Amino acid sequence: MAPGDGGTRLASTRRLRKDHAVLMAHPVVLQNLIEQYETLRMLHAESGGTEVRQRMDDLAYTLCVSTGTRDVDAALVAARHRLPGARVEDDSALTAGAGAPGA
Repeated sequence: MAPGDGGTRLASTRRLRKDHAVLMAHPVVLQNLIEQYETLRMLHAESGGTEVRQRMDDLAYTLCVSTGTRDVDAALVAARHRLPGARVEDDSALTAGAGAPGA
């Protein structure tokens, strides 16, 4: 690949990610995602139509990406932990599953 092409930019992007902190979602965005996901879950959207299930899956994915987790339940805990008023000294829920296989 020639310098300046997509491969070079990709390599520098990876290097940049190693050297800098991961971006965190704004608490307002996290709160909105939590509310949308929990509303759909309370309405049992997982047994609803295709569009509703897809929206729930999209919200779960976005929560996971926004919190750096791989599981929607962990993402919800992590997102709540980042909201204003969260008890930052109590992170036991976040660390309890950290060593679990497949997490």
